[in-house]
Amino acid sequence: MSAAIPERPAMKAGRTPTVVRLLVLATFVVILNETIMINAIPRLMDALRITEQAAQWVSTAFMLTMAVVIPITGWFLQRVTTRQAYAIAMGVFLAGTALSAAAPSFEVLLLGRIVQASGTAVMMPLLMTTLMIVVPEHDRGRVMGNVTLAISVAPALGPAVSGLILQVGSWRMLFVVVLPIAALVTLFGLRSMENIGEPQVSSIDWLSVGMAAFGFGGLVYGLSLFGDSGSDGNVGLGIDIGIVLAGVAAITLFVIRQRKLQRTGAPLMDLRTLGHRTYSLSLILMSVGFMAMLGAMILLPLYLQNLRGLSPLETGLLVMPGGLGMGLLGPIVGKAFDRYGSRPLVLPGSIGMVLALGGFTQVSMTMPYWQVLGLHALLMVSLAATFTPVFTLGMGGLPPHLYSHGSSMLGTMQQVAAAFGTALVVTVMSARTSHLVADGVAAGLARVSGMKLAFGVTAALALVTIVVAAKLPHRTTDAGTHDPGSADADPPVGEHPGQGEPITANET
Repeated sequence: MSAAIPERPAMKAGRTPTVVRLLVLATFVVILNETIMINAIPRLMDALRITEQAAQWVSTAFMLTMAVVIPITGWFLQRVTTRQAYAIAMGVFLAGTALSAAAPSFEVLLLGRIVQASGTAVMMPLLMTTLMIVVPEHDRGRVMGNVTLAISVAPALGPAVSGLILQVGSWRMLFVVVLPIAALVTLFGLRSMENIGEPQVSSIDWLSVGMAAFGFGGLVYGLSLFGDSGSDGNVGLGIDIGIVLAGVAAITLFVIRQRKLQRTGAPLMDLRTLGHRTYSLSLILMSVGFMAMLGAMILLPLYLQNLRGLSPLETGLLVMPGGLGMGLLGPIVGKAFDRYGSRPLVLPGSIGMVLALGGFTQVSMTMPYWQVLGLHALLMVSLAATFTPVFTLGMGGLPPHLYSHGSSMLGTMQQVAAAFGTALVVTVMSARTSHLVADGVAAGLARVSGMKLAFGVTAALALVTIVVAAKLPHRTTDAGTHDPGSADADPPVGEHPGQGEPITANET
């Protein structure tokens, strides 16, 4: 996707290119499946006669596969056309959805989820890279607001959508409903989509692929086990820490390898993206934001269903307004960013995130449901005000030949942050609950106390977003494509074998 871009007619003001609209729709459908199984855990346990720990793998395996596949997408998107990438990604996703719907056993269901995630992993980098190429800088905020709907709102709405479907059908309906929708989106997209740029033949370093798979996969896998080990004893926890450390070691070797390959211009994941200050700050803020969002998404269903006795449908309806509000605000926030810049949005959004998570530290067995709804809505609205400008600033702070690598790294870090956020809140909650139960506190009160502490930890981490938000530039043009102090960030454009030809400023 970093190939030379032919001259294109100027995009009309206020219009979103058809190719971006199609990719947003497809990305929404596939990313929705990352969290759609959260409410189905009890049904899976009964239907397939598996433990809760095993059932959690339908979500964990999805995140794990995304973390392994996304680092390869930067190379993949350079070798194929837009239509080919779209057809392959959606075809793989459809195959995984059909396999999951018909799965006769848990093992086959798990395989279907892995296949689903392999297709999903391509869609977000494809969308982000295409958007940065075809949308002019002055209109990116508005268009990125629509992208927020797919990238951020889809996982937020997953539990709500699954709650509604599970009310009228079995867990298989979660896949049966998605399958025809995804098939129609695929067919319509292939009929209407244009190719953006030309593919470039480039080599791939398979040693880097192995390091990335073992490193990012091991890190996400180890983090996902922390919650189960929190109450299982020191032996299990020690093994999980060992897996995480092995993953970190592999990532360290991966980084060293990429730094070496950058001298030849053909790294699997170009780390020169991190030499751009605006992109690096955006990456930090997005990662912490996803950590907070996924942590809250795990804790709230546990609180509402296990402690307050709500059904999956009631839980879904309670959190749906926040998810819908986030989606509806995405385009509005994008237009506000184009007009006013980032400061009136990102800093208030970060503060709102901290206030919402801080409010959740007061959960109790008698907290009014309207307060839960209000705090969740405040969290989602705050994330909407934050994500769109930060996406736009971060990607806009990169030169065009690094777009595919920047979007690939952003997607990878989102999966790692989601796994870390989930592991963190479950581990903190479990450890606190076990400690209080051992001291003779009633189980219900102990779990409430554990949830309060878990929300408190996420609120403390979210304070980082306020600090980072204050350092971000007001607009993309303030950041430039070459941040000061990053001498090795980018060699002269055109000296990247396998990275495509130069792209001039007026072509973006």
